Amino acid sequence: MKKLKLIYNPFSGDRSFKLSLDNCISKFQKAGYRVDILRIVENGDIQKHMKLINKNEYDAFVIAGGDGTVNIFINSVMKYALNDTPIGIMPSGTANDFASFLKLPSGFDECCDIICSGRIQHADVGRINDKYFINVCAGGLFSDVSFNINNKFKNMLGKLAYYIKAIEQIPTFVPLRMRITNSSDVFEDNFNLFLVLNSSGTGGIDKLSPTASINDGLFDFVGFRKVKITNMMGLIYKFFKGEYLEDERILFFRDNYIKIENLSDNDLYSQTDIDGEIGPEMPVEIKNIKNAVKIFY
Repeated sequence: MKKLKLIYNPFSGDRSFKLSLDNCISKFQKAGYRVDILRIVENGDIQKHMKLINKNEYDAFVIAGGDGTVNIFINSVMKYALNDTPIGIMPSGTANDFASFLKLPSGFDECCDIICSGRIQHADVGRINDKYFINVCAGGLFSDVSFNINNKFKNMLGKLAYYIKAIEQIPTFVPLRMRITNSSDVFEDNFNLFLVLNSSGTGGIDKLSPTASINDGLFDFVGFRKVKITNMMGLIYKFFKGEYLEDERILFFRDNYIKIENLSDNDLYSQTDIDGEIGPEMPVEIKNIKNAVKIFY
């Protein structure tokens, strides 16, 4: 009999996944899986549990949660060399950007059917210093919103809470002097924000980079050069529409290697965000690990 490890975060999003748990188990069992379950209780549970799993012990992993939960899981999968086992994602968080890029349904029944079908595709993973991300690495303005937001506020307003928190930062933000190095060029400028995208979306916006692909071995780098606050919203609007590639205020390139250094005296925004979790502080080296994991789709 095949073995499936189901890991779920009961605190993600509207906390409704637990109501579908029995039905999901039933579907997996009918598909020939023996189901083992881990209910996340506190920070570190995923890492502690994954460390004890032997390579090829399971035929499938299923992770139920938002982008942050998926990020913690991917870090454990990569750290403990468990990335040969296909991964199913049940989008049950407030933010499910990576699942949206994969066009996964919001219904848990449909997600179970996708996993039971056995269809998989490969996906790239980004390594940033000694950590990993699968969707996006960000820095500068807005980059600390996801891990500084109050959980009650987030659960009450959903994605709207992220946008309200982000707008609060604009009047006081000081642009950072950065050096951006890729495989062939070096750029130095003042930036408000940068994104290293593996998929095409983040922050609930699913078409930020029209060229992004999760299995081409490349990242899409998008850097917002310093602009006046009065011009910032217009630029962000163009960005949300995916109409920014030719704008001189945007630094855009595609590469599999990126180094980012903070050259300013301002360390307040030196922290990076990876898939909604706290990432390393700059300087960071980011490398694309092509086709690192298998995802049910």
